[in-house]
Amino acid sequence: MTSQRHRWLTLAATVIASAVVLLDSTVVNIALPAIQRALRADAAATQWIVNAYLLLLGPLVLIGGSAADLYGRRRIFVLGTAIFAAASVVSGLAPNVAALILSRAAQGFGGALLTPASLAILQTTFSEKERSKAIGIWAGAGALMMAVGPFLGGWLVDHISWRAIFLINIPLAGTAAGLAICFAPESRDPRAKQLDLGGAASVAIGLAALTWSLTAVSGSGFRDEKVLAALAAGIVLLTLFIVIEAHLRDRAMMPLSLFRSRNFSAMNALTLLLYFGLGGALYYLPFGLIRLGGYSATQAGAAWSPLAVIIGLGSFLVGAIANRLNWRLLLAAGPLITACGFALLSFIDFKQSYWTGVFPSMLLLGVGMAITVQPLTSTVLASCGEAHAGIASGINNAVARVASLLAVASLGALFFANFASHLSGATPAEVRDALNAVMRGQASAKPEAIAAFRHALRIVMLVPACCAALAGLIAWLGADPSGLHAVAGRRE
Repeated sequence: MTSQRHRWLTLAATVIASAVVLLDSTVVNIALPAIQRALRADAAATQWIVNAYLLLLGPLVLIGGSAADLYGRRRIFVLGTAIFAAASVVSGLAPNVAALILSRAAQGFGGALLTPASLAILQTTFSEKERSKAIGIWAGAGALMMAVGPFLGGWLVDHISWRAIFLINIPLAGTAAGLAICFAPESRDPRAKQLDLGGAASVAIGLAALTWSLTAVSGSGFRDEKVLAALAAGIVLLTLFIVIEAHLRDRAMMPLSLFRSRNFSAMNALTLLLYFGLGGALYYLPFGLIRLGGYSATQAGAAWSPLAVIIGLGSFLVGAIANRLNWRLLLAAGPLITACGFALLSFIDFKQSYWTGVFPSMLLLGVGMAITVQPLTSTVLASCGEAHAGIASGINNAVARVASLLAVASLGALFFANFASHLSGATPAEVRDALNAVMRGQASAKPEAIAAFRHALRIVMLVPACCAALAGLIAWLGADPSGLHAVAGRRE
């Protein structure tokens, strides 16, 4: 066992690196209006700035954990941190949107390596007595970053440049890598199996094809041969992924046997729907705040900080009393309250006071998510047994990230279709130009285009509301009440 000083410096390394990954999952949304305007990116390219990151981070986080067990947790952590830092340099200096999208994908790959490795390092560095405290600090730092990240990102955009949100990663990642090299012990799992490269490739390429097809719909429509071919390829590759995982069984990056658990399947369905809604809403919210409400980037970042604060504090409070409550009711009520928050967002006037307009929505979203997160996480971990808790948590984490990826792509197609329907007589090219003018905040944006943008945003926000409500219904009807009672009972 390493010395106490080395252990806490190792914790500092994992906290810093993981916080940087989480930071880039939140602040980029706030910077998107500025990035789109500076690089003259169209709506589809703007979606890819977010999706390229999620596309690599989401599905590959599972194989990142396997690589850490096989090749060494410290080695993979440092490698992932170095890739993330190098990609941040390219992102910060990107001369055009294509370079930014490619570097964002590289950031996602680095994050997929370092995130599971950081938890694995904590697991092997700290004794069982200290481990809970260490992981609590690690998770608490993540919650803090969710709270201050958007505000910090907005401040950097307003006072320095959107490029600063990427360049700030470099000294942080360098510090994390240096601490890990100097103080973190190396460890491997002697039982680790070969990487599921076939599964990783099929799911990543399949999701990329599916995402591209959904994003391209806004410009080409569903009748375009390339869109249809990409859509078909995505479905085939994702089906192949399921076949590969079924064949590999316990050696798979996503063992399908875990889904035999009724509660595991229900909780992942709930996660998919709930985070689909959250990812989609939080992508479009900054455009509403900045382009329709006249918020600065700093103000837009501060606008959703209460959401993270409520989730963090509320989850702690719910966790403290969860064993006295009906978990089935919590898992159904939480998403329903979240649905009310999404629905309220669809009807607000962004020009009215923040406290009477946006804040009530943030309050409902925060309360709903806080009620849901703790029992959801505990049920996922317990539903497959202690031996599979790690992979069960990894799958649930990947589902949440993939849900956000699919939300940005599919809601973009819906947004464009609704926007176009309110510009009667306009050609597809004129519709795209009108949309880009509004999203970039150009003075040439016409009042009818702004009105169409406002209406399309309202429709898009209603979809997350429906998804969250459906998630609550799945929790109530799909979860095993006796299994939930058993999980709650074990916490007493």
